[in-house]
Amino acid sequence: MSAQSEFPVGRFPVPDLKDLPDDIRDRILAVQEKSGFVPNVFLVLAHRPDEFRAFFAYHDALMEKPGNLTKAEREMIVVATSARNECQYCVIAHGAILRIRAKNPLIADQVATNYRKADITPRQKAMLDFAMKVSMSAQQVGEADFEILKSHGFDEEDIWDIAGISAFFGMSNRMANVTSMRPNDAFYNLGR
Repeated sequence: MSAQSEFPVGRFPVPDLKDLPDDIRDRILAVQEKSGFVPNVFLVLAHRPDEFRAFFAYHDALMEKPGNLTKAEREMIVVATSARNECQYCVIAHGAILRIRAKNPLIADQVATNYRKADITPRQKAMLDFAMKVSMSAQQVGEADFEILKSHGFDEEDIWDIAGISAFFGMSNRMANVTSMRPNDAFYNLGR
């Protein structure tokens, strides 16, 4: 028996695929076909179909859009803020995606442990400094933060994206922790 099957996917009931609405089942099957497994976030959130749809619509709007932030940089934001929020699921799952998108087997561990010491650019460190501030003390964000980001080439839309990703994953981290969402074993070796 694998370690994955010894532990529950999460605290709440996971519906059978056959019992899910067609659109949710189709999305889950498409992810399974692409990745070779079903990430547990899909199974856990399928417990509440309307929230599943809203969550993934907002996720996709933030993470899959074109813009000045690369897909790897978007994942860096998730990994850094999720580590600070002690979200095991998001650090492991998005760490795997970061390794793949950055084509770097070390980057996720570096960013999760201490992004200030990671092998990333000063621009990316400024991005993560801001993301962490949004995640931990958004009430303190001010014009000086915007000026720092602009000095690194970020524009207003980029700043919104950084803030949106940080804020969205703050909610995601909290739900993953409350639901005891377990990272799939498959994530640990992806991109290494």
